[in-house]
Amino acid sequence: MILQNVVWIISLIGMGLVALGFIHVIRQAGKPADDAATRKAAHTSNVLRRWLFGALLIIFVGVTYGTLHRFPIAPQHTPLGIHQVVDVVGQQWHWQINPDRVSAGSPVEFRVTSKDVNHGFAVYAPDGRIVTQTQAMPGFTNKLVYTFTEPGTYKVMCLEYCGIGHAPMTSAITVVAASGG
Repeated sequence: MILQNVVWIISLIGMGLVALGFIHVIRQAGKPADDAATRKAAHTSNVLRRWLFGALLIIFVGVTYGTLHRFPIAPQHTPLGIHQVVDVVGQQWHWQINPDRVSAGSPVEFRVTSKDVNHGFAVYAPDGRIVTQTQAMPGFTNKLVYTFTEPGTYKVMCLEYCGIGHAPMTSAITVVAASGG
């Protein structure tokens, strides 16, 4: 099943439970209550609140771990030990990419910075879909690790408006088939 459909079903169930809770409160609102019933309702409310908080905390921790356990951002201040390193410098309105040719099948470390203003470094596959991106910022080098799986010419574009020459700020990276060695 598609993850989006699962999330939609869970959302619908949650909304239904909230609606049932409101219906219950509305039905109980007109009934008179004695002291024992009031104490019992307060105790039940506190127990339900604690259970709900615990369940939400467990769900939050589970979802956080499930989405971030393979944290996609490379360590920025330590050597990565990757053999293919590409230095990228953004400058109004072009990219300096050195080297502009890499091999498919093994990780590539992009070291991305800017000489002037912020730029959005984005790499697009030959079919036009974005495959990876990061910020190019003056005075800071972002490390981005990506493994190309298919050979081809990948387009590099700026994703952040950087001035009047932003639109034609493009370049390319050539990905060649891995050498059989």
